[in-house]
Amino acid sequence: MYWKPLVPALLAGSVHAGSLRFSCSQLVVERLDPLVNPGLLQTPHVHQIIGGNSFNASMDPGIAPAEASTCTTCTFSEDFSNYWTAVLYFRARNGTFKRVPQKPNVGFEQANGGMTVYYTPTIKNGALKKGEVTAFKKGFRMIVGDPSYRTKTEAAKFRQLTYTCLENMNTRTGETVDFPAKPCKVGIMVNVRFPTCWDGENLDSPDHMAHVAYPSSSTFENNAPCPASHPVKIPQLFFEIIFDTTKFNDKSLWPEDGSQPFVWSFGDKTGYGNHGDYVFGWKDDSLQKAMDANCNVNCPQLNTQSIATGNQCAQKQKVKEDVDSWLTELPGGMPVQ
Repeated sequence: MYWKPLVPALLAGSVHAGSLRFSCSQLVVERLDPLVNPGLLQTPHVHQIIGGNSFNASMDPGIAPAEASTCTTCTFSEDFSNYWTAVLYFRARNGTFKRVPQKPNVGFEQANGGMTVYYTPTIKNGALKKGEVTAFKKGFRMIVGDPSYRTKTEAAKFRQLTYTCLENMNTRTGETVDFPAKPCKVGIMVNVRFPTCWDGENLDSPDHMAHVAYPSSSTFENNAPCPASHPVKIPQLFFEIIFDTTKFNDKSLWPEDGSQPFVWSFGDKTGYGNHGDYVFGWKDDSLQKAMDANCNVNCPQLNTQSIATGNQCAQKQKVKEDVDSWLTELPGGMPVQ
């Protein structure tokens, strides 16, 4: 995969006015990952999954989620894609763990946790030519980030995987690549931005990354060109996940040395292992139509379902496991490091 160092100027939250922005409620929280651990029930760490209800331990690329799903947690009813990230835990002074719940973003207050999802086409001089951005294809999947990373140098290999310490629900500045070091008044927003160039041939790759790349110079936001190895422009896929850390803001609950108390479900206390996964599942050419129309939140080219309807689409854990009580260790026994 073509990686460029993280550019500090990019840490300011930037979303084009033409972003297709919508809510997807929580589908299930459990230890499944059909990309990294296909077929394995109870993978090493816990994820929060959103999207179509065909999500499973094994997901055959030849079977479209739009054909296999009967409902979706997303606002646009043509979107049966699956999106997932790790979940956040609070580690108390006595060493026990409590999962931090997600809460809805501004404008999507009735959603059941989940995420806000963006698909942003490249806009040049305020205009978008039809077909300039190629939507993902049936069978497409990708990952961004690496859960094994624990240093800033490693994290710099991925652009714009960041955290926002929310002073209020509209805070969109001050992003960092590691966990906020202070209590955040209304929560921590996790920002996951995927690469925006595709090799035009492979729907996946062994590491789920090599078939996509970042622009060869400058940034996606500046309509920078794609590298010759990955010449096809794809939408910028972007997740915002808001963790409601407010009930843990009392610093008397934090470690005695004053260090921040949150850890990812894969045992990362630094935040540098931030990552996200994606399996494309839009019905027919609906996403391409939305990109060509440069939809912004509301999209007449798509069918919209209510947030309440999306909330009703849910799965039970494939293997029942307590991920929400006060726990003596992270699910799966993941060590903190």
